[in-house]
Amino acid sequence: MRHSSKLPTIKTTIFTTIGNLARKHKATDLSQGFPNFEADPKLIQLVSKAMQNGHNQYAPMQGHYGLREAISGKILKAHNYEYHPETEITITVGATQAIFTAITAFIHTGDEVVVIKPAYDCYEPAIMLNGGIPVYLQLPARDYSIDWEAFQKLITAKTKMVILNTPHNPTGRILSNEDMLKLEAILRPTNILLLSDEVYEHIIFDSKDHESACRYPDLAKRSFICASFGKTFHVTGWKVGYCVAPEPLMAEFRKVHQFAVFCVDHPVQRALAEYLQDKNHYLHLNDFYQKKRDLFLEGLDASRFTFKPSAGTYFQLLDYSAITDEHDEDFAKRLITDYKLASIPISSFNSKKENNMMLRFCFAKKRETLEEALDILNRI
Repeated sequence: MRHSSKLPTIKTTIFTTIGNLARKHKATDLSQGFPNFEADPKLIQLVSKAMQNGHNQYAPMQGHYGLREAISGKILKAHNYEYHPETEITITVGATQAIFTAITAFIHTGDEVVVIKPAYDCYEPAIMLNGGIPVYLQLPARDYSIDWEAFQKLITAKTKMVILNTPHNPTGRILSNEDMLKLEAILRPTNILLLSDEVYEHIIFDSKDHESACRYPDLAKRSFICASFGKTFHVTGWKVGYCVAPEPLMAEFRKVHQFAVFCVDHPVQRALAEYLQDKNHYLHLNDFYQKKRDLFLEGLDASRFTFKPSAGTYFQLLDYSAITDEHDEDFAKRLITDYKLASIPISSFNSKKENNMMLRFCFAKKRETLEEALDILNRI
């Protein structure tokens, strides 16, 4: 039997390729974006307590109300914007499902979606599966700032959605108040939706603020904001996140959500609802991860790599142009086979796989793991 592919251009992801090679060569792995340290034991205990208390059947489709209330309160305190727990917040199977569901709910055949590159690799497949057309704005390497005039030129009568990511994976940049005001002004006269990927919302450095889309009234009314408890609380394998949006948008989102997954892990939701009552569980993350970033960057003093410090996320880009002119995929693979160190080549995130001689390293690792990596980097 022969069947045509709905994603004929999609190949095995770079994460799988690099991950398999790293395991084969037993490399120190700073490639994939997850911690190699454990979550807070209190959070684990709360999940166990929820299971022992009998919360082992389906949760409500929208999510456990107590967790939705906690999310509403958290956003109100952080951004002075209120989402109603009953109608405007849905618990999802991680942020990836939230992103896929928002795209599926609104993108029709021929709709254009502006994607700012480099970009995480889940956006475009979701657009294409729904018949949409990705339209790319490629950011300049090393600076990675958005040219808003170039962005505006991509807006057409066919533009249905814009996808934004701040703090930004893979570059570590964050969007400023000025950036968000410019975006708001461009979208104000349109009916374009905004899908704002804010999974690293609690990992911001150097006393900067996270400029959530909900801080800007005209953006808030057109936005799906997607977030991840996995990223925030070092439990990426739990795959629990959430999406917030105005009621009319969320009503359409839930039509897809109920048939895609219906509901999310019940005891984990109960545990998170209780855990979020103490805001210190997430407010300390900026300092926690900045110490890891600083340890990593200070340890590169003897290396030939150059960098601009990450402003958010737990990723750091390193420029290797002073070392070799190899394509980044080739160099990344050679780092694994010859030096036993894994990273992610940035060309995989670019619109035309441009080689900018940049590699992404994840510093959400134990101190000893970072020190092993630094020892290798300083010998290259």
